[in-house]
Amino acid sequence: MTESARPDDGDRVPLEPPSAADSVSAALGSAARRAGLDPSKHSSTGAAVWAAMGGWRGILESVLPSLAFVVLFTVTIDPETRQGNLPLSLGVSVGLALVFTIARLLAKSPPSAAIGGLVATGAAALLTLFTGRGQDNFVFGFFTNGAYGAAFLVSVLVGWPLIGLIAGYLLGEGTSWRADKRRRRVYTWLSLGWAALFFARLVVQLPLYFAGDVTALGTLKIIMGLPLFAPMVAVTWLAVRALSPRRES
Repeated sequence: MTESARPDDGDRVPLEPPSAADSVSAALGSAARRAGLDPSKHSSTGAAVWAAMGGWRGILESVLPSLAFVVLFTVTIDPETRQGNLPLSLGVSVGLALVFTIARLLAKSPPSAAIGGLVATGAAALLTLFTGRGQDNFVFGFFTNGAYGAAFLVSVLVGWPLIGLIAGYLLGEGTSWRADKRRRRVYTWLSLGWAALFFARLVVQLPLYFAGDVTALGTLKIIMGLPLFAPMVAVTWLAVRALSPRRES
């Protein structure tokens, strides 16, 4: 290209930096895609939910460490102290999380979920051994549920529901969904539904924590985990797919 043919500097249109909403949407959407929620890969709701749970491996990684702790703690409870064998219960729980992490590393599969579970399980075990109270093994879960619930609720209050931000990225439409009142209303209700799920866990489980009922607390933690998470993913997936511009066309 000759010098005269080059575009003049005054004709160049500077690229606008991405807005904060677009950046948040991209981050959340990427996380959802890494978790298995990719509209381009799943044609059925069942497949999407199964991918979001991580398949059999994800289910075992999510359930077994907590289940092992609850069972071992319950069967080793001393009638006098009403406390189970914490070193044994916590050791098996952390050991299972470690096995899952090593298995992912050996299989060269993304280890982030297993490593995150191992770190959380290990930190909870250290806290529990320090306090000597079995119910403290679930403390970090309370903070996690509170943080997620607050994030979904605040996103609705400020008019940027998280479900809309995630769906906008996955569907490749950015934040254009905000101009559609119907879709914005649905994304708002879906985000409120997720907030309600996280807060419901706190409402049900915190009284058991303060009562020191480790068996009931651990059991309800498992019941209110994947068994409630899967239906919420299915409802969200169906609603987002139904409102997709590609689906409507």
